[in-house]
Amino acid sequence: MAAEPKRRHSKARKRTRRASIKLEPNQLIKCTSCGELKLSHIVCAACGMYNDKQVITKTKAKITRAE
Repeated sequence: MAAEPKRRHSKARKRTRRASIKLEPNQLIKCTSCGELKLSHIVCAACGMYNDKQVITKTKAKITRAE
C-alpha cells in the first residue's frame, strides 16, 4: 500500500513552495572581439570568434534572383 498524506496541504503552503520554481533568463555576455551579446562558452554568432580564436569564417551570402 502506498503512503498517503494525513492532512491536506493548504493552498498557501503549496503556492509558496512552487513560487521558487521558475525559469531564469539566459545570462548574456559581451563578445570580446565585436561587442555583441552572446551566450557564455558558445561561439559568437556575429563574428565567429571563441576564446579569442577565429572558429567560424563568416561570409556574406549574395542574394541572386532566380530566372
